[in-house]
Amino acid sequence: MSRSLVVDRPGAHRLADGPVPEPGPGEVLVRVAAAGICMSDREVYDGHRDAAYVRYPVVPGHEWSGTVTAAGDGVDPALVGRKTVAEGFRACGTCERCRCGETSLCTGGYAETGFTEPGAFADHLTVPARLLHPLADDADLRAAALLEPSAVIAAAVRAGRPRPGERIAVVGAGTLGLLAVQLLAAASPAELTVIDPRAARGEQALAFGASGHCSPADAGELSGRFDLVVETAGAPSTAASSPLLARRGGRVVLTGMFTPGAAGIDPVHLSLSQLEIRSVFGAPSSAWTDAVRAFGLGLLDPGPLITHEFPLERFTDAIALVGGGDPKTGKVLLRP
Repeated sequence: MSRSLVVDRPGAHRLADGPVPEPGPGEVLVRVAAAGICMSDREVYDGHRDAAYVRYPVVPGHEWSGTVTAAGDGVDPALVGRKTVAEGFRACGTCERCRCGETSLCTGGYAETGFTEPGAFADHLTVPARLLHPLADDADLRAAALLEPSAVIAAAVRAGRPRPGERIAVVGAGTLGLLAVQLLAAASPAELTVIDPRAARGEQALAFGASGHCSPADAGELSGRFDLVVETAGAPSTAASSPLLARRGGRVVLTGMFTPGAAGIDPVHLSLSQLEIRSVFGAPSSAWTDAVRAFGLGLLDPGPLITHEFPLERFTDAIALVGGGDPKTGKVLLRP
């Protein structure tokens, strides 16, 4: 038997028992080791996710790690027993954007593990083998559950093109922001400043490689200072405020998920400053490769971000922590 946490509709969930899924042609079966809960999962549970990006009933869980236990027809049997993570977007692989390597921009229709396809809040899940990123035999599967947000940040770092000796700012010190600090520190910046109202998160950023931190209230004196600004907070004001931190001709990457009504970027400042602004939603295959490689090399260690772990039976307690506002809450995991 295999258990799964099913959200039938917003606010309604159940723990279901059923047979262990069988992988179809081109698929593998994975025994889930750990699955992270993020704000998008909370949005699914609360009914706040755009209807085009969720399909009820759904088993959530797009941040996960596990071990391959079975392979379907046409899949290399050597994958059985391998520790692994996998891309969430079920990109078609044949459209123009996929053929250009931009798999997160697939035009073949939206499908994603944990939102439209069964996810990892379960004992087992099946995924296409082509989406796997196998890990080393000694990989820490607890920490590896955070490789999905790590891939998003790897996509942001790719877009931002950090160069040694540059001044870099990270706006926000949540999961994405602290992962960004680790990857950006590996680029040998001259300065790596984190901006977040939570002093404890700023101190954690220093331990991850930042050179300094400050609150948004004190960030005004840093206007025009940075070569690269990576925004990760998704707060109502941070899309507008982050470009003000960049020097003329600088680069800004927006990775936070903004809600309708967030303040927009001043077009006058944008044009006069000749800024380059990029946004990131999800991660293409290349960014997953970057994140998994950095994890394997020890340049990226998401483990210290994890503060809470729960079994599937305590999903209600786990989801309540996410977005609850407690500054001591970091990453929350379900451990089937």
